[in-house]
Amino acid sequence: MIDHVTFGVRDFDRSLAFYDEAFAPLGVTRLFTVPPEHTEGVSVTGYGDTRPWFWIAEADATKGKLHICLTAKTRAEVDAFHAAALAAGGVDNGAPGPRPHYHADYYGAFVLDPDGHNIEAVCHAPES
Repeated sequence: MIDHVTFGVRDFDRSLAFYDEAFAPLGVTRLFTVPPEHTEGVSVTGYGDTRPWFWIAEADATKGKLHICLTAKTRAEVDAFHAAALAAGGVDNGAPGPRPHYHADYYGAFVLDPDGHNIEAVCHAPES
């Protein structure tokens, strides 16, 4: 089980704007930002639902391929995540739809964030 993930971004404000919009349909919000004086000179922001578990940092932009997947309760949430992420400046990396090669009820969507990281939302529930 993963407790949380943190990675650096190139443009902190742009990434905040992207994640604020992209995560809203999933019920994931910006919970707080820790100022630089408390974190070795860089701001970090935690997103989550009841607690922060998705963190971005103002420095040390993560390089290479990063894939993070968030669980959606419904297929409609997956669709809304994809639309919101594109509206926030994300790049389509796989439109919402079934991915039966993963399993019969896998319904996911993929976007690239402002740093090119692959952010996915998935619903594992059968179509209703």
